[in-house]
Amino acid sequence: MAAQRGGVGSTGCWTGVQSTQVQSLRVQSPRVQGLGPQDTCSAPPTPPECPADTAAMEKDPGCCQDVTKTAAGEMLGPEAQLDDMVGAHTDYNEEEEEQKYFRRKRLGVVKNVLAASLAAMLTYSVYLGLLQMQLILHYDETYREVKYSNMELEDIDRKVLMGINVTPVVALLYTPVLIRFFGTKWTMFLTVGIYALFVSSNYWERYFTLVPSAVAIGVAIVPLWASLGNYITRMAQKYYEYANYKEEHVQEQRQAPRGACSAYIVVFQTIFYICFHLSFVCAQMPMLFFLNNYIYQLNHTLYGVKRCGTLSHGTLTGFNVTVLHSLPRSVNLIVVESILMAAAFLAMLVVLLLCGSAYRTTEEIDLRSIGWGNIFQLPFKHMRDYRLRHLLPFFIYSGFEVLFVCNDFSLNYGVCTLGLEKLAYLLIAYGFSASTCSSLALCMLRLRRQYPLLAGASLHAAILVTLFCWAPVPRQVDQAPLLYAIAALWGMGSALNKTGISILLGMLYEDKERQDFVFTIYHWWQALAIFVVYLWSGLPMKAKLSLMLLALGLAAGSYGWMERRLAQRVAFRLPRMPRPRHRTSGYRYLEEDDSDETNSEGEGTSRDNSHQPAEEDETPRDDGEQRN
Repeated sequence: MAAQRGGVGSTGCWTGVQSTQVQSLRVQSPRVQGLGPQDTCSAPPTPPECPADTAAMEKDPGCCQDVTKTAAGEMLGPEAQLDDMVGAHTDYNEEEEEQKYFRRKRLGVVKNVLAASLAAMLTYSVYLGLLQMQLILHYDETYREVKYSNMELEDIDRKVLMGINVTPVVALLYTPVLIRFFGTKWTMFLTVGIYALFVSSNYWERYFTLVPSAVAIGVAIVPLWASLGNYITRMAQKYYEYANYKEEHVQEQRQAPRGACSAYIVVFQTIFYICFHLSFVCAQMPMLFFLNNYIYQLNHTLYGVKRCGTLSHGTLTGFNVTVLHSLPRSVNLIVVESILMAAAFLAMLVVLLLCGSAYRTTEEIDLRSIGWGNIFQLPFKHMRDYRLRHLLPFFIYSGFEVLFVCNDFSLNYGVCTLGLEKLAYLLIAYGFSASTCSSLALCMLRLRRQYPLLAGASLHAAILVTLFCWAPVPRQVDQAPLLYAIAALWGMGSALNKTGISILLGMLYEDKERQDFVFTIYHWWQALAIFVVYLWSGLPMKAKLSLMLLALGLAAGSYGWMERRLAQRVAFRLPRMPRPRHRTSGYRYLEEDDSDETNSEGEGTSRDNSHQPAEEDETPRDDGEQRN
């Protein structure tokens, strides 16, 4: 007998410990029922033997228990074995695994911000560098005659600039619809692809390639910047959700407390503009390593220039029509354009592969389910808010200053004094300074939010007054240190301006249902300002500087008045966000629950918006809003 071989006392291991299991097996199995009472111990498989002597049992008391458990598991069948296999692991720590999961989510958000910043830097590096090289080559009279004879490249260049600067005037009509239809990420991908299309059109420089691609660039400018601003702000909000995943309002997908995401918005917008402003540096690489090898020295190009700076009219009057001492070979041009095309294609891949979605799928469906008519109207309705109306002068000045430094200052002050071969170094000084000084916006974590904007405005005002009173002498290279210092200081003011406005909009409009409308309004007014600068290119420099000073003073005063009204708790007016109209059939949305619907500002905690008034008045709070 197996029990006797096992030697577990006089009663036997199977007749004593497992009598209950044996009785049950007799009932279930006919073969077992046929066994006698003495044969039942030999029916199951023989377990490992237990020690026969008492001393061995005292040394290893768990041996017989293991034998009993093994036999019980074999006799109970596969259910018990399966439970032992898939049951909760003894070393599993649910809280620790949850922390690891959300840590990975936060790292994914940081990856998204860095990827979007890199894509924006690459896109504008390619665009600005190619446009600058194209305009210089097409300006040279010899290049036009030899390469393209009677093609009238000058007229084509004028129409290219017109397409880039005029088309965004109508962008407010289609940008919100485009972002809601494609989604934030795919709008970024589409518009970056349009910039790549502009690069590809330069392989074959003709009217029917250059002008349509320039018009496409004009169409894409506002959607690209609106989607980028919305994307970076959304990443800050998602990082807050992943960092505070235990909070009740996060678990229930409700609106975060006011000012909760402000610190993350400051950090992420700062990272974005640190990377983006490097595009002004990278855009000069084609000129530094390629075009400068063919450009005449300043004694030739500036021979007919008599007045610089504040005494100049138009754009560098008297500049020589031949700036190239030898023409670049077509093969070399193709190589440079292929490198730029590869960089543009890389930017597309970065957006496609590395940038995650800004919203959950159900949230995107909610955003577009409010009706296309409402989406079209809401940007105009948001401009009723006095906060946006007070910021409009700053939006306009933001467009003025960036084109002023790239066009009027760099040509009528920089090139007029140092020559065309130093243009790249001047813009590199501006780009490096703007990138470095964007980090100064981090002071908004400790100081009041108006300090960076007003500091940048004060710095620009001082520079504009200096430029108004200064007329550098043509071809005097000893004035180079002062010009580089002005370019660097202007970059500091631009960094505080651009970064401060984007951070301020993210703080004021925390509702994720409104952010794409707000950033669309900002960049549309900025595009209108760039269009105005394009129109005034023929004015005297003193008139341009006077308009800049007027716009800057109006912007600073209007912003100060907005902060004063907020401090006095003057209620601002926000349009009610319509309730999403979900489909009741189909595969995209089959439920009518509002689990992903976020309350808009001032709507309280109510889910039902049908009884809300057409417009909302909201009073700002005192809980640290002025510091956040």
